Amino acid sequence: MDPLIRPEIDNHYTELYDESVRLDGDGLSRIELIRTKEIIRRYLPAQPARLLDVGGGPGAYSLWLAELGYEVALVDPVERHVEQAIAAGVPDARRGVAGNLEFADQSFDGVLLLGPLYHLQERSDRLIALTEAGRVLKPGCPVFAAGITRFASAIDGFDSGFLDHEHFEQIVHVDLETGKHSNDTGNPRFFTTAYFHRPDEMADELMEAGFKEVELLAIEGMSWAARDLDERIADPSKLRAVLDLLCRMEAEPSLLGATPHFLAVGRA
Repeated sequence: MDPLIRPEIDNHYTELYDESVRLDGDGLSRIELIRTKEIIRRYLPAQPARLLDVGGGPGAYSLWLAELGYEVALVDPVERHVEQAIAAGVPDARRGVAGNLEFADQSFDGVLLLGPLYHLQERSDRLIALTEAGRVLKPGCPVFAAGITRFASAIDGFDSGFLDHEHFEQIVHVDLETGKHSNDTGNPRFFTTAYFHRPDEMADELMEAGFKEVELLAIEGMSWAARDLDERIADPSKLRAVLDLLCRMEAEPSLLGATPHFLAVGRA
């Protein structure tokens, strides 16, 4: 196994948690899916361009992009994810890691990094992954790098009641201090080994890796605060109002730390 892949992460996604159903779960996950697609579509080149989905998991975004008419390749280090992606119909899915992409220089018109960076705890490893994304991108083409914000576990603790669990409270304290999230409780709901970024830190990493025109955009924003989020999603007019508000606030620097996930967009 590649040294950038930690066994507990592989175990989390292989034995403890089924990523293939996450984005179809609660309202917040569905907002994550809708908003991520909305943001990505703004920056994509015209079809049929060639896109690479790095750490693409079971293939939710690869399938969507293929249906839009793009040529898509997916790589993921978790064998179960690759098998799920192939079974779902992703045309090109294979095992691989973000830090060592087995593709030619300047061979893609867009790269998605919607998971790898928040599973690499060391900055040096994240820079390797970003540099590899830049290597396979054609000049001027976009990278989409997702991050989990430094305060995500605290927000989740308040929202879910996990703060009543003494071990989770300690996990949050370490997250806030270092950004390095670890979970040795055996409870998969507390996630697995990860890194939680301050948004400006992610922007710095993209620029250090050579990307230009970096933008930071909140994905779910503060939609987690809506106690009736599921009902709002079920009503098309109310969903549109939610999405409109999230779009209006997505780039506000003072709110970027309050979103569970954010997207950094840069150009090679």
